[in-house]
Amino acid sequence: MEVNYASHLNHPVFKVISKELESSSDCAFVIGGFVRDLVLGNKSKDIDIVVQGDGTAFAQKIAKILRVKKVSIFKNYGTAHFKYKDIDVEFVGARKESYSEISRNPDVEPGTLKDDQLRRDFTINALALDLHPERLGNLIDPFDGIGDLKKGIVKTPLDPDTTFNDDPLRMLRAIRFATRLSFKIEITCLKSIKSQSERIKIISRERITDELNKIILTKEPSRGFKLLKSTALLAHIFPELLNLSGIETINGKSHKDNFLHTLQVLDNISAHTDSLWLRWAAIMHDIAKPATKRFDKKVGWTFHGHEELGSKMVPRIFKYHRLPLDSKMKYVQKLVRLHLRPIALVKGNVTDTAIRRLLNEAGNDIDDLMKLCNADITSKNEFKVKKYRENFKIVSRKLEEVEAKDQIRNFQPPVNGEDIMRTFNIGPCYEIGVIKSRIKEAILEGEIENSEIQAKELMLKCGRELGLTAIQNDL
Repeated sequence: MEVNYASHLNHPVFKVISKELESSSDCAFVIGGFVRDLVLGNKSKDIDIVVQGDGTAFAQKIAKILRVKKVSIFKNYGTAHFKYKDIDVEFVGARKESYSEISRNPDVEPGTLKDDQLRRDFTINALALDLHPERLGNLIDPFDGIGDLKKGIVKTPLDPDTTFNDDPLRMLRAIRFATRLSFKIEITCLKSIKSQSERIKIISRERITDELNKIILTKEPSRGFKLLKSTALLAHIFPELLNLSGIETINGKSHKDNFLHTLQVLDNISAHTDSLWLRWAAIMHDIAKPATKRFDKKVGWTFHGHEELGSKMVPRIFKYHRLPLDSKMKYVQKLVRLHLRPIALVKGNVTDTAIRRLLNEAGNDIDDLMKLCNADITSKNEFKVKKYRENFKIVSRKLEEVEAKDQIRNFQPPVNGEDIMRTFNIGPCYEIGVIKSRIKEAILEGEIENSEIQAKELMLKCGRELGLTAIQNDL
């Protein structure tokens, strides 16, 4: 029985293409992710069109009818792209591809739809729907991609050794699709990825990181990282994370597997945020544990200072992965450095002073820090987890109370350097820093309120102690 999806091809792009094909010798098909997601019942904002003919010329015709002004043409690959409202539309001429051993960039020549489907990475991405008005919506599925969708399997149309050798990035894409769709990777594909994992080195770091970020942004990213580890890809693309693996035991005392713990934290936080950078903070929060691991006969395993060292590792790792070295990196650094602070408050007495200091350092990122710390509670002891979560509620309430009372988050002391210079008729000098630091510490310690009057009173007192004479007193 022939499967037809014409009723799902109501988008203006499809209508215009179908109308144009009435008077054209070209053939055109929607292929790949749009069809896969359509069958799965998911929405897609990407439309890939394969044209048996001149794909770029056909794209320009369609864009003109749709009144799209900007069309990007990539002559080397015979592709064209434009955006129609919120949909990305890409056209490519049906083609054959051949690859060299040292590059993922193929040699391209014109081909048929079947040639084009053969070059696709996976059977579930080789599904095509005919857009000719006489055959509109007819499914073309030469590799039983529909069957693999039903079985939840990622597999290649060709022998996987050929597919992954031609373009090693497909190994990461296999893991990304398996993670995103909660599918299994077919066993021969898994073995092929593991045997060829080293070939990932010919792929640019930017392309690798793009796939890695897509895995991180899935609903359950731990699935992807476990697959990256089991296929040996992780060793080549993120060795620092792999180094967290394993359990060591001395004198009957063991530490937890920090790789699995990190993945649990990542999954925990992914249930509460779509932020890529907060998820990266979860990945990085214990990254320095291997370097700081020590065994103490009395207390067992320790990782003292891993938060500080981890924070220092962030710029190097971000640079390696071609991630932005801007405020996003500094945000991740901050969360890694501070991730133990709320835990320490939970374990001890929650003092106003400790709360003020945490609010001041975390600033506007305090809420994200608390999300990270909540996600970091992964003990198998349910009683312990329950106790920690109850204590976290106390810390959260205290944060709100102290912030409302003292307005410490991102605060600047009410007295600045210019106030001090004007009051004592002095220029820039060491004493100014001493007075400013003393005022800030007094506010954080709760010795004075975060108010201009009390801050200036302390300024005058500090000035007298330092031998300064006030010539202007606004109090």
